[in-house]
Amino acid sequence: MTNHGEPPTDQPLPVWEQRYRSTRISLPEWAHDRPSHCLYVSNPTGTFELFTWDRDTDTHRQATQRANGTVTGTLSPDGNCVWWFDDTDGDEFGIWRRQSFHTCAQEGPPAEVALPEVAPSYPAGLELGPDGLVVVGRSTDNEGTTLLSARVGALGQPWQREPVSFYQTPDFAAVSDLSEDGTLIAYAHSEQGDQRHPALRVVRLSADGSVTTIGQLWDGPGKGVNSLGFAPHAGDMRLLVEHERRGRDELLLWDLATGEQRELPLELPGQIGAQWFPDATALLVDHSHEGRSQLYRYELATSTLTAIPTPSGTVLEATARPDGSVEYTWTDSATPKRLISTAGVALPKPAGAAMPGSVPVMDAWVPGPGGNVHALISRPLDAQGQPHLGPLPTVFSIHGGPTWHDCDAMDVETAAWVDQGYVVVRVNYRGSTGYGTAWRDGNEGRPGLTEIEDIAAVRQWCVDHDLTDPQRVAITGGSWGGYLTLLALGVQPDLWSLGVANVPVADYVSAYAEEMESLKEFDNALFGGSPQQFPDLYRQCSPLTYASALIAPVLILAGDNDPRCPIRQIENYVQALEQRGHPVQFYRYDAGHGSLVNEEAVKQQRMAMQFVATYWSQSSLDNHGTLPPCLH
Repeated sequence: MTNHGEPPTDQPLPVWEQRYRSTRISLPEWAHDRPSHCLYVSNPTGTFELFTWDRDTDTHRQATQRANGTVTGTLSPDGNCVWWFDDTDGDEFGIWRRQSFHTCAQEGPPAEVALPEVAPSYPAGLELGPDGLVVVGRSTDNEGTTLLSARVGALGQPWQREPVSFYQTPDFAAVSDLSEDGTLIAYAHSEQGDQRHPALRVVRLSADGSVTTIGQLWDGPGKGVNSLGFAPHAGDMRLLVEHERRGRDELLLWDLATGEQRELPLELPGQIGAQWFPDATALLVDHSHEGRSQLYRYELATSTLTAIPTPSGTVLEATARPDGSVEYTWTDSATPKRLISTAGVALPKPAGAAMPGSVPVMDAWVPGPGGNVHALISRPLDAQGQPHLGPLPTVFSIHGGPTWHDCDAMDVETAAWVDQGYVVVRVNYRGSTGYGTAWRDGNEGRPGLTEIEDIAAVRQWCVDHDLTDPQRVAITGGSWGGYLTLLALGVQPDLWSLGVANVPVADYVSAYAEEMESLKEFDNALFGGSPQQFPDLYRQCSPLTYASALIAPVLILAGDNDPRCPIRQIENYVQALEQRGHPVQFYRYDAGHGSLVNEEAVKQQRMAMQFVATYWSQSSLDNHGTLPPCLH
């Protein structure tokens, strides 16, 4: 297909495309010792890149410029350097670079290799400390994971201390946090647990790079502990930890000086994140539950929890500033993301025209085989602004992860489908976060098959409640959502009339063999072991096993450089469909696990909508039709 239905150049862009092309901006991260220096991600050039912001002078500079975009970066504590990860066309395998905070991507010296003695790898954490201290994690397919420390000089200057390895494992590990004075390192590992339920170790770092263990924390099988940061005062040895001892996310303070573990009594269900206020007297708590979120301030001295007023919807990012104020990004399904300061400070606004809004979301709780399943339903509006009466063609948009969740937030893909007159249903199946650890871990031992049972239950509910036309139900998703799309098409062929899968797992055994090392560890935890240990289970959970059962035509989109869902295993699946003459369209693009380029994202969404609209416009909707010639 050479023409993807682009509108004539003299016509205004459709609203869905305006959303995709609008400028978006992340919450600015601030440098610890120089809060006026900030770093954020935005796409005014059409590609997501890193930008610096000097709040004192209100000066913004584009820091990076690469063909496939850059989103992984941070500031040195003094605010003088931008560190960013440089991979090859989205393959996530590369090196750390650094450059002056004041460098413009379009001019000035190129970024230097930050750690020239450290070979390219997949990143496994980065922490920057005082006096040039660097603690970095790296992993490769052959070497496993290695954690190192070093001291770098000023830009352009030699090492103060070359890298020293302090931990190596063939399994999962990652640098988590570094104490304020740079003497303590916290890292996650899977020696007792697994990648999904890690343990924590804290070590003391000596001047020569050697370490001494001073604390370990593990709560037993199936109960992970995660570091949320050391107290932001030099000499303060308290570490904020997230645990799940009682089947939900909770917080504790681990004092490495005394060994005391102080559990914090927050009666909040769902998912909890937290960070320190800079004065170390309170915590900023981010609570997500049932598709919405709320911010709180927790006073450590009095154990008092106070809500920070936020509109109903979702807080995507939040940070506590040195003056005690909070800055955050907020959205709901009808409202594009906003940057908000509780102090009323003017935060950067996206350049260009504002993103158009969309429709509010409706919640549904559906009885499923493992308990009530929460779904978020978006319905197109009629001329009077009321939801259209059904039943209507419906797109089930399935989130990735699986440890993620859909929420009441603006989503440009959902809004685009709604613009076409379709109901859009998003399902927080077993495996999703925000509903307790039992729900999050509910797909372990039977991944994929568990989730599509929940999705099928929601589909039936939508049909029973006259929202959905049972003859026109498409399923789509990216990453794990793409995997569930292909699995559902094969296991439940009578339920779906079309499928659109982006960067999916399609042949699980081949995907495991070629995916990045950290994902092998994730799969080991999810399945209980490797394909060599559980060959039958991996085959039962692999879309390739059911390729001969497909009825619905399918569109598959995949990045050539994807280390998470490698291209070869997708080729295996496509070949299996083509050999039996099944209608399949396969589109490959030059990126990794998705694209950071507006033009590519627009192209893919247009292709998906044309695929669905063209097929559903055919006179026969018996699920046995063939694709129009332009879509083969």
